[in-house]
Order: sequence, then structure tokens, then C-alpha cells
Amino acid sequence: MKWIVFVFTFFCIVSTTGYAQTDRITELQFLGLKKTKPAFVKKFLEIQKGQPLDSIRIQSDIIRLKRLASISNVSYEVIPLPNQQYHIKFNFEENFTLIPSFNYWTTINTTAYKIGAYEYNLFGKNISIGGFYQNNGQNTFAVNFNAPYLFSNKWGLGLNFLNWKSEEPLYIGDRSTNYIYQNTSYELVGSYEANFKNTFQVGISLFNEKYNSTEEFTGLDIPRQLDSNKQLIKLIYTHQNLDYFYFYISGFKSVFNGQFVTADNSAQNNFFIAWNDFLYYKRVGDKGNWANRLRIGLSTNNDSPFAPFSLDNNINLRGVGNAVDRGTGSIVFNTEYRYTVFDKKNIVLQGNGFIDAGSWRIPGQSLNTFADSENIQVYSGVGLRMIHKKIFNLNFRIDYGYGLTKNANRGFVFGIGQYF
Repeated sequence: MKWIVFVFTFFCIVSTTGYAQTDRITELQFLGLKKTKPAFVKKFLEIQKGQPLDSIRIQSDIIRLKRLASISNVSYEVIPLPNQQYHIKFNFEENFTLIPSFNYWTTINTTAYKIGAYEYNLFGKNISIGGFYQNNGQNTFAVNFNAPYLFSNKWGLGLNFLNWKSEEPLYIGDRSTNYIYQNTSYELVGSYEANFKNTFQVGISLFNEKYNSTEEFTGLDIPRQLDSNKQLIKLIYTHQNLDYFYFYISGFKSVFNGQFVTADNSAQNNFFIAWNDFLYYKRVGDKGNWANRLRIGLSTNNDSPFAPFSLDNNINLRGVGNAVDRGTGSIVFNTEYRYTVFDKKNIVLQGNGFIDAGSWRIPGQSLNTFADSENIQVYSGVGLRMIHKKIFNLNFRIDYGYGLTKNANRGFVFGIGQYF
């Protein structure tokens, strides 16, 4: 029995000694925070007081902090104390987060604008709330609330209301007619951040869709109007490995969005729709940023004029026009090179050149239609960005896109924030 007591005592002494000699964090200090609550930052961090010093985890927290809307930039210092203890000092640069929203776009046949305002750091906890009004010949408005860290540093909640109205073309064969489309929806979304790179969102939406033809007579094969109540369940999975340095971005991001929609009428079948955005950013020298987005999407291939994918000026191809075509599949590639021509204090001026290309699957037809030349659109153009470093997402954008393919449009696209 004596040797058992000896071994146990020796083990306890070694363990206690090893613990005492472990580098420990005894204090976290947050400097530069004015609106963002220190308690929120402390809850958000993975590294905590009393834990072993881990530079890899601290660096991961720095990257996560720079993704927050309220944070422009952050650095840290490790200050050694006696007895292998350490004081971690975080130095924050905050963003101004009450931001106006403005978009304006024009093509040969369309002029439209969108105005709104959003607060991205409500109560100092990176809660966003706001809304917008849009006029493109019709009136649209929306209200949005999103608190991704409402319950903890992993669990959040979002609420959205949308009353959308627009004039859109619907196609059947070689015929088309214009409809006034209206969508009134109520949405609830829950979010879970599994780890540093992966986030899941699950949402449910109840909405009503109306289509009313703008023409006196459209033919027997095209419905004059449609009014349908629908339900939508969606899953969004985001893998993010982006690093931000003010307005420069580097790294990879993937966003998958899958939705199942049910309808209460026989004119429209239940359908599934999914798309994935693959985004890649690379710093080029001190002033260049190469940005790329590949979007691949498919839906249930119903032979219907009410196809879910839209070819639109403000979404995928700059200069193409407002909802000029629809399809049950979409492949779009956007690439642009951004170059900083002026950077003084908080004001930045960027120029960019871009190419937007895409193809659509005709409703009811095979995947081979992606390769048909009449379904492929290519646009190229140049743009200008005026950026404020300390105001979140305050990036005034203007692009001019010119179609390179047959019967293409051209036009300006204005907005706030990078196109992607």
C-alpha cells in the first residue's frame, strides 16, 4: 500500500506543479470601444480570463472581431506579468453603424431607386435593424431585424417583413407578357454558429404572391392573374474563411441556400430551389484586390412562366436590365479587379474593371440549354467606388455595364456596398 500512496502523492505534486507553471491569462482589457458593449465582446470571444495563453485562438478571435459590423479594425498586445501570467490588451477601431441605404440603376427602358437606413450595432450588441423603400415603377418596402448573437455567442434570431411589388416579364415559348408581381412575406430565422468558420440558419416564411397581367388580352395559354398563399422552409449554410483589413478582403467563402416551397393552388406545384455562392478574394500588392463570385443554382424544372431565377441588373449581370428573363437554373460568374487610386485618412477611392457572365435553363428543358448561345449573356464594364473606412459598408458604388452578346442592353448600376 505504501508504494500506491507514494505514486499517488508524486502524481499530485507533478500535476499541481505543471498547472502552476502554465501560462495563464489573468486579465482582458478592451480599449477604443465607445458604442459596442465590453460585455458583448467578452461573450463573443473564445479566449477567456483564466485560460492558458493561446496565440492561435487569440488570432482567430481577432479575425472574428473584424467581421463584426461595429468593428473597423482590431489589434492586440500580450503583456507579461509575474508568475507566468499575462494581460491581453485589445485595441479597437469602431465603425459608425447607422447607415443610409441607396441604390439607383438605369438601362434603356428602366430607371429605379431604393432608399433606406439600417443600424448595425443596436444596443452595442451588433444587432441590426432597418428597412428600405424601393420604386421601380411600383412601390416596395421592407423591415428587417437580425440578432445573430442574441442568446449567446453562437445562437441568434432574425425577423423580416417584405412587401415587394414590381413589373416583370413572364415567358411561355416565344411569347411574353408583363405582369405586376407582388409578394408579401413574414419570415422567422434562427441561426447557429457552429465554430469559427461554419454557420447554419434555418427559417420559415409565410407569404402571398399575386400576378396580374398589364395587358388587355394575353392569349388562352397565358393566365391573366394568379393569387397564391405559400409556405417556405429554408436552410442556409455558410463556410467563411475571410480575413479583412479595412476594405481589403482575402480568402474564401461559400454560401449554400436551399428552399422548399409549397402552394395552396393547383396552378403552381410545390418546388425545391437551391443555389450556392462561391466567393474568392485575393490581395494583389498593396493596392489591388481581385474579387470573384460563382453562383450555381437549380430548381424543380416545372414548365411554367413563374420560374424562380431572374436575370436582373441588380443581382447578377450589371447593365442587363430589370428582371429581363427567368429560368429554372442559373450559372453566373462575376469577376472584377479593384484598385485603390486614393487613400487618405478615412476616405478611399477605388476604380474597377469587371466581367459578368451567365446562362439560364429554360423552364421545362434540359440542362443542355445552359450551353445554348441564345441563353448566354456576357457583360463587361468599369466602375468607381468611394469608401469611408470608419463607417460600416459605406461604399458608394457606380458601374457601367455593356453587353458583349447579341441583342444585349447596357446601363448604369448605382448602390451602396460592393456588388459582391
